[in-house]
Amino acid sequence: MRYSLEALSTFVEAVSCGSFSAAARRLRKSQSAVSTSIANLEVDLGISLFDRSSREPVLTEEGKKVLSYVHAILSASERLEEVAVSLAGETEARLTFVLSDTLHPDLLEDIMVQFDSQFPHTELEVLIGEDVDVIDLLQKERAQIGLIESREHYPTDIGSTRLPMQAWMGIYVSASHPLSAEKTIQREQLHSWRELRLNTYIDNREMIARGPVWSAPNYLLLLSMAVQGFGWCSLPCALVEEFATEKPLVQLDVPGWPKAISIDLLWNKKSPSGAAGNWLKHHLQHINAPNSRT
Repeated sequence: MRYSLEALSTFVEAVSCGSFSAAARRLRKSQSAVSTSIANLEVDLGISLFDRSSREPVLTEEGKKVLSYVHAILSASERLEEVAVSLAGETEARLTFVLSDTLHPDLLEDIMVQFDSQFPHTELEVLIGEDVDVIDLLQKERAQIGLIESREHYPTDIGSTRLPMQAWMGIYVSASHPLSAEKTIQREQLHSWRELRLNTYIDNREMIARGPVWSAPNYLLLLSMAVQGFGWCSLPCALVEEFATEKPLVQLDVPGWPKAISIDLLWNKKSPSGAAGNWLKHHLQHINAPNSRT
């Protein structure tokens, strides 16, 4: 019996997405390629993994039993690759790290100081990205390690772990904005004013705005727009403290805000990290960000 890791990954992705078409979009493949891959896997295993009688494929009882084994195989394969790279002692000549503006600036400074001490001959490239842009850079192997505001699900080729740190987010406006004079503001009141938000959320139905919107690809640009009085915006508190100094922003008193968000560490399972990347992943999992919520 023979089956490929790619076919197993495609099967897991189809289950996670709920349809072959959605899995194809996430894997950047055609729907026919996904369907063929799963059909071939069913032939190899000698069972039907999906019931295709309804509009969307439904996992069969046999498929449910196989799924847990497939998860174990993929996890074991990932660990094997990591061990092989570690034993080989390979150190990357270049490492690209993509992160969210939610990371505390002091923490980024500490990472770079420590990295320079450990790997002075490895070129470090730092990129800024948010939400799906981080995942896209990892999948395209444009970056090797990423930090992102936590999500419930990730593509099967993306490894993830929750970090022991949180970032505080607050809602801000410029001192000249009419909302800055309000003592307490209900969330519904904000919808009458222009919101400044990340445009990486544009495909997320839960994030559909209920008022006028301007958007930008990262928080630093949004901060600049907020400073100029173009609207209200949810921003990382630490970022505001670091960069909104000459023209301070006002944090609005909105019920439930400021709020803490979790951060996930991501990597591409198909491209195991070398010594430098493994060090960075380990370092990130054992540090705590400074508290910043003002």
